Amino acid sequence: MSSVKKYQIDMCHGPLFSKIILFSLPLMASNVLQLFFHAADLMVLGHFAPGEAMAAVGATSGLTALVLNIFYGISTAVNVYTARYIGAKDKEGISQTIHNAIAIALYGGVAWAIISVILTKPFLRMMMTPENILDKAALYMWIFCIGSPCLITYNFGSAILRATGDTKRPLIYMIIAGILNVLLNLFFVLVCKMDVAGVAIATKFSNLVAAALVLRALMKANDDTRLIWKKVRIYWKNFLDILRMGIPAGIQGSLFSISNVIIQSSVNSFGWVAIAGSTAVQSLEGMAHVACSSYYFSAISFTGQNYGAKKYKRILRSIFICIFCTVVASLLLGGGFFLFGKQLIHIYNPDPEVIRWGLVRARILLTTYFLCGVMEVVTASLRGLGYSMGPTIVTLLGVCVFRVLWVWVIFPMDPTSLTLLLISYPISWVLVAVINGLMLYLVCKKMFRMVVQDKSFGTLAIRR
Repeated sequence: MSSVKKYQIDMCHGPLFSKIILFSLPLMASNVLQLFFHAADLMVLGHFAPGEAMAAVGATSGLTALVLNIFYGISTAVNVYTARYIGAKDKEGISQTIHNAIAIALYGGVAWAIISVILTKPFLRMMMTPENILDKAALYMWIFCIGSPCLITYNFGSAILRATGDTKRPLIYMIIAGILNVLLNLFFVLVCKMDVAGVAIATKFSNLVAAALVLRALMKANDDTRLIWKKVRIYWKNFLDILRMGIPAGIQGSLFSISNVIIQSSVNSFGWVAIAGSTAVQSLEGMAHVACSSYYFSAISFTGQNYGAKKYKRILRSIFICIFCTVVASLLLGGGFFLFGKQLIHIYNPDPEVIRWGLVRARILLTTYFLCGVMEVVTASLRGLGYSMGPTIVTLLGVCVFRVLWVWVIFPMDPTSLTLLLISYPISWVLVAVINGLMLYLVCKKMFRMVVQDKSFGTLAIRR
């Protein structure tokens, strides 16, 4: 067994449940560590810097997600097409997808960083960021934007490795980067007294290390996924295919972020203490969300490879297993965080008022995160089967439009109630999950009505 093959999982043969678990657990751990970058920033600031510093970082949370979500969507398309070409054993398709991905990450990341730096402060003002934290929030965002190409490159490289069934090496790289991030956070804040700028620089340098490691892994691959720098350029047909799937996926992520920015603007109106409490729980939500995102990418990779290999029964089984697993994991993580919410928020910030505001958010969101998990897996399954625009439209209506209308119509009925504001989240998850679930049912029904020649069970013809 080669040094590369030992990291990979064969998604098209053998038992599905155990392989999905083996695939998702390292991915879950990697996502936790990536979130720990942000959590470490908040913890260090909450204990060793003025309270406004933590609030300044928290006030940017929706905006930082908005900056990167288009690229996350494109990395999803890279995952889908790489997995599909691997399943179909299409060497040229694999090579073009990989080299297009790195070109997009590097060139697009730099262009996006420049644009984001210019627009940061106007957007923060639009979000009604309090004046006493505006300058610190803008400084954090500027450093974040300048370093964003590193994070984008890491995510694109990890998407390629995931498509091969390799989630172990991204975990190893994230462990290395995570340890480095914590050490640099403490150094810049405690020794250099840099607060917001210090944690931002520490995180971006750690992203750079993670990106370098994932690129090194691709360069050393001894199969069709090998990265050869002289081949890094735009292959237009494959590039347009990636954009056709990736842009709608990115728009969907951005729609979530836009609605979150609007909700964050309303949270900001409660003052910096409420922002700090909400920020601490958002970090816990992110860790609870690792179950959703892990099985999101599991569903994409397993449906993508099996679709390429024409293993249609395995597609359905993969979807049901991913839904089951994400519900169980989300209930365990979200419920556990809720039960120990007071103690966990105290780790971020010991201020009793910060804890009180944080518990308001925890009560609404941490107990309902399994709904988000169902929504994520259903949407991922549609994407793995090549349907991207439909889920984007549903998200536009069920998340962005719905939450904006909620902020404009329902929340003003009691603008002093944070609970009334935040309950829009679980309601929107249910709406999107139900509508996309119906869409997935119709797609699978159409797929099984086709006459398919599949080596695993012969010719299947379902006619009704």
